[in-house]
Amino acid sequence: MADVTHGNADAAAESSEKKLGLSALVALVVGSMIGGGVFSLPQNFASVASPGALIVGWVITGIGMLCLAFIYQNLSARCPELDGGIYSYARAGFGDFIGFQSAWGYWFSAWLGNVSYAVLLFSAISFFMPVFGDGNNLASIIGASVVLWLVHTLVLRGVREAAWINTILTIIKVLVLIIFIIAVLIAFRLGVLSADFWGRMMQVDGSHPDLFNQVKSTMLVTTWVFIGIEGATVVSARAAKRSDIGKATVTGLLGALAIYVLVSVLSMGILDQASLAGLKNPSMAGVLESVVGPWGAKFVAGGVVLSVAGALLAWTLFAAELPKVAAQDGVFPEIFARENARNSPSVALWITNGLVQVFLLLTLFYSAGYQALFSIATAAILPPYLFSAAYGLKLVWTKERYRDGESRTKDLIVALIATVYGFWLCYAAGSSMLLSSLLFVPGAVVYIAKKRLNQQRCFNRIEWVVLIALAAVALYTIILLSQGAISLT
Repeated sequence: MADVTHGNADAAAESSEKKLGLSALVALVVGSMIGGGVFSLPQNFASVASPGALIVGWVITGIGMLCLAFIYQNLSARCPELDGGIYSYARAGFGDFIGFQSAWGYWFSAWLGNVSYAVLLFSAISFFMPVFGDGNNLASIIGASVVLWLVHTLVLRGVREAAWINTILTIIKVLVLIIFIIAVLIAFRLGVLSADFWGRMMQVDGSHPDLFNQVKSTMLVTTWVFIGIEGATVVSARAAKRSDIGKATVTGLLGALAIYVLVSVLSMGILDQASLAGLKNPSMAGVLESVVGPWGAKFVAGGVVLSVAGALLAWTLFAAELPKVAAQDGVFPEIFARENARNSPSVALWITNGLVQVFLLLTLFYSAGYQALFSIATAAILPPYLFSAAYGLKLVWTKERYRDGESRTKDLIVALIATVYGFWLCYAAGSSMLLSSLLFVPGAVVYIAKKRLNQQRCFNRIEWVVLIALAAVALYTIILLSQGAISLT
């Protein structure tokens, strides 16, 4: 249950009663990271890597993500006035234009991701009610629309109330995963795991991948499973204690990391690599079914429904909160900053969920159009992670926010690793990162219009260079699309 800070009957206390405590912040971090992807990890990893390569990949990923979590912990403590988290750090470190583009890309990626969550939710429900098919037929879109506006109404009633429901859903989804882990741990066979531990006999697309390529492939999968680690920083203005933001980020990451590692590694001790790779997703269903029988698949399917529902709620909060903070900073249009009497970001919520509704309908009548925009926006959420890490590195390097004589060695090492890992996240996205330039260039037009409306200077010299580089990348991407080298599907 979400923690609430209680105080005396004065105005300050009334305000603090609506703040989010540590447990609610942890639940937002875990709930946003653990969506539907975890239930497909056994097949996703087995199709590209051996157990040994998987473990090496998790070690590297764990170090990179932990350093990124420590960056958020450090920044939330040293920069308490920055309430927008992942966007605010980009803006504070590298100016309004980079800050705007971080918020613009994050917002687009978040609400388009909610369209996918809504479709996935009813695809999972179809396991019990086949009428919903693959989650994109008329019945599914009607059901998804109902769920969307129920979530909308819940968030309008207050962020604290929505966070409370998210906490309950997060506890349930974690319990489902723990039950799975216990079941496969009991049935675990070391001989199955070690039979081809380094993948000397495995084949991927007709070839035998070496260890390096196996590890690289696992890290391409892990690129996406930690999206949401920044959750506590996005709602940092609503935290009861600033110190809870960093604690929630690190705690949530460690919990999610433990679950991911156990689910993926233990599954390789239940079925051999080829059998796991051939499972239909959500592959956790096939793994548990092989252990406990047919009810195991139904149990996992129910877990997918609850997990996706929780992730949809968490990301609805983020997709409304971040543009609200950006508008309060004068970066987004002022209309996004408006709140209702319950301090919910009402206008940002209406705009965001209105767009989600439009694109839900688009999946029904023109799925190619939705898929094209989704492909463009998917990787746009990644650069803010890099900018956050780079801002942490900048603070260490310039000694800004550090006391005279304060040791910076540990923070320097963490910031360097996090920045390198941030570059990796963007590189690993491949063509999706190129496609995101087609989103950032129109964003620049919106940014210019906003600055001119406020009679402000649009760009400094460095920002002009960034704009020209973005335009060049966008032009290069269009050429690749025209040549068929990359696609929008």
